[in-house]
Amino acid sequence: MSAYTDQAQKHMNKCIDALKNNFSKVRTGRANPQVLDGIRVDYYGQPTPIVQLAGIKVPEPSMLVVEPWDKSSLKAIEKAIESSDLGITPSNDGTSIRLPFPKPTEERRRELVKECKQYAEDAKVAVRNARRDANNKAERDEELNEDDVNREKKAIQKLTDEFVAKIDEMLKTKSQEVMEI
Repeated sequence: MSAYTDQAQKHMNKCIDALKNNFSKVRTGRANPQVLDGIRVDYYGQPTPIVQLAGIKVPEPSMLVVEPWDKSSLKAIEKAIESSDLGITPSNDGTSIRLPFPKPTEERRRELVKECKQYAEDAKVAVRNARRDANNKAERDEELNEDDVNREKKAIQKLTDEFVAKIDEMLKTKSQEVMEI
């Protein structure tokens, strides 16, 4: 694999990672601990991720339980979850916080699928941009003759096709997960 193809592949892998991250934030009605990743708790004046303050369990498919290691941080964690944009009302039982995930309506599931399609399209655009950049660099390389440049372009296109297919497969899987009742 040439330097151009290798560089394009690294960029395309980052696109896939970003897509996975975006998909993990889409609420499907299933409890997913990753929805708490972006929430910071004011813990002794420091914004601290919930995962560093508590254990997160999934006792059933539509419920998350947050159990703080330091019970004095319970109120702060509850407050951070309430003020986040999760749209879930936490219930505090004195030792842990329960987060019930309601099943989305049919209409809401369709909106979520549209959101996922947009994320996938953005990832495809980023992959195509990586292809364009790699092709431009190969064309500008004075050490490569025309045949070498064409070989590079074919290899980069093949790589692009593989990544676009991977994105389509990820979208199909996520759409099925979202539409599942």
